[in-house]
Amino acid sequence: MADYDLIIRNATIFDGSGAAPVTGDVAVKDGRIAQRGARLGAAAREIDASGLWLTPGLLDIHTHYDLEVELSPGLPESVRHGTTTVVVSNCSLGLAFGAQRDGDQDPVVDCFARVENIPKPVLRRVADRATWKDSQDYLAHLDTLNLGPNIVPMIPYSMLRIAAMGVTPSVTRDPTPAEMAEMERLLEKGMREGYAGFSSDGLPFHYLSNDPNRDRRIPSQYGGYQELKRLTDIVRRYGRVWQATPPTESPLKVFRTFLLTSGRLFGKPLKITAVAALDVRSNRNIIRSAHMLVRLLNSKLLDGRFYLQSLAARFLVFGDGPVTPLSEEIPELRELIKLDFEDDAGRRALYEDKDFEARFKAMWRKGKQGFSLDRLKRMLRLEDWAFRRAIEEMTIVDCPVAAWKGENLQAIFEKVQAFQRSKPSPAGRGQGEGPPNASVAAGHGPSPGAARRPLPAGEVYSPDELAMLESFPPVKDDADFFFHLLKTWDRRFVWKTISANADAAMVSRLTMSEAFLPGFADSGAHLTNLAFYDVNLRALKIAHDAQGQAGVAFMVKRLTRDAAAVFGIDAGSIEVGAQADIVLIDPKALARHDGEANTIRIWRDTLQNDQLVCRSDGVVKRVFIRGEEVFDGAAFTPAFEKKKLGRVQLAREAEEAPMAMAAE
Repeated sequence: MADYDLIIRNATIFDGSGAAPVTGDVAVKDGRIAQRGARLGAAAREIDASGLWLTPGLLDIHTHYDLEVELSPGLPESVRHGTTTVVVSNCSLGLAFGAQRDGDQDPVVDCFARVENIPKPVLRRVADRATWKDSQDYLAHLDTLNLGPNIVPMIPYSMLRIAAMGVTPSVTRDPTPAEMAEMERLLEKGMREGYAGFSSDGLPFHYLSNDPNRDRRIPSQYGGYQELKRLTDIVRRYGRVWQATPPTESPLKVFRTFLLTSGRLFGKPLKITAVAALDVRSNRNIIRSAHMLVRLLNSKLLDGRFYLQSLAARFLVFGDGPVTPLSEEIPELRELIKLDFEDDAGRRALYEDKDFEARFKAMWRKGKQGFSLDRLKRMLRLEDWAFRRAIEEMTIVDCPVAAWKGENLQAIFEKVQAFQRSKPSPAGRGQGEGPPNASVAAGHGPSPGAARRPLPAGEVYSPDELAMLESFPPVKDDADFFFHLLKTWDRRFVWKTISANADAAMVSRLTMSEAFLPGFADSGAHLTNLAFYDVNLRALKIAHDAQGQAGVAFMVKRLTRDAAAVFGIDAGSIEVGAQADIVLIDPKALARHDGEANTIRIWRDTLQNDQLVCRSDGVVKRVFIRGEEVFDGAAFTPAFEKKKLGRVQLAREAEEAPMAMAAE
């Protein structure tokens, strides 16, 4: 009779402790690590992992899977990359209180659509399923799903405000004393039920998407400092986590807000994980400021527990015409995306509005011309916007002109200008005038415009390219150029750019710094705009490139045991008795992995929507959750989404009993 259910033999084991790896065997029984060592006994199934890394299942500490888990509870895009535990309900948004519908108010749709760039039909499907009304019932509901990874829920601030106040009051006024007491009661209840923490959002460009509140930000934006302090005091007592995005209006406000971490000032440290898009192209000083902030808050003087979430990748952003996370920052782009994603006619009307066109072009030219404070700020990389509006940094992914796919926008801009300069002079001949059909690709026949607009000598164009070139009005600068692309193609114009973390050396420095906790994948959000599902693998690659196996040991610890410790959950270990969440990784395939190059757009039947994903084929060889294989390196196993594999991970009791409970 077999001693174990599974033995993985001859693996290079990184156990999550940070210690140097050892080669040996890992035995699993009843979903737990049963033994480690060499020459272990027999098992019902044995796997030879020679040459492979064995690590604890990886944690994704920043996801928005609250929605997808209702439609596809296996969460395949994370599992295939070795992620076995995900933290949900980040950035103040989640489903802890159900759909929260009230008359014609639909808070899930209202809050998620623009903040997370998720189409409303997807959101309505989820809201229809969210029939529970209580945080305890939500935990019970999650427990019924055929989960792939383990789920770690938090109490989301925006939804908490709505639960106590209603949608419109939550974004138009302060809470009454009774409403404030209700928020505190609901949050305390969640902490007692085992929620890992509390999430908020301070970014001033996160807006609601339904009338009558399209011009108002999400509810957590309206909670003042004193309100936030009262709520985080509850989180502090329970030793749980406050996940936050910084209020970026001023450095002083950021410092005052995050000073709440201080145990010296407030009696006990408050664990804070804060989202940070560092190495922003328009403001490189943010890196230095972030390091200083972390060091100061966690110093002996202040005794904080402050962790910045960094992204171990270039911040590659895709845009469906004007629809992109970068757009909410800029008022003129915001006008386009506050309309429903499907509202092509509404955007068309804006494009045709001459006043809007003038305002859009003035925005696009801001800081690019003449002598002004905006120009100086741009030159010093101190702009207010992360989106630099730099067409030389933008690439066409898809558009109706096949020849332009994959081209840099600056190159296309110059082509348009050359085309327009080739117009004939009043005398009938212009510079670069060629034969009437020089513009037409062989076999396509002449274009109606070819005879009246001769083209640069030697240029050959297909009919679709020529038609587009002919459609441009006089193009003086990139503002005229970009606006016409949007006006002509709208969402059919798909482009990409790097908005942050452009410097590979800086990404490596940030990833390897103990001041930062790897994270910020945003999994499950921005369906067609972001894809960082493989970011933990990219962190491992960076670590190996920087420090070899010592670096890998450090990074595995950061991605597993350290992350689990911050959230107070039972995960991230290969110790005997730990839950058997195990990943096998091929280091040679990892060395070749380029997640950015393998970012693709696919159709997801379960979501009934396109999704941008990244793939790491060949890197992750096997994934086990609670001792059961869920991914074999090429495909998901029959058990995937057919049975419950992961579980709801509740926070362990704090080392110190909460004050409120101690008084009982």
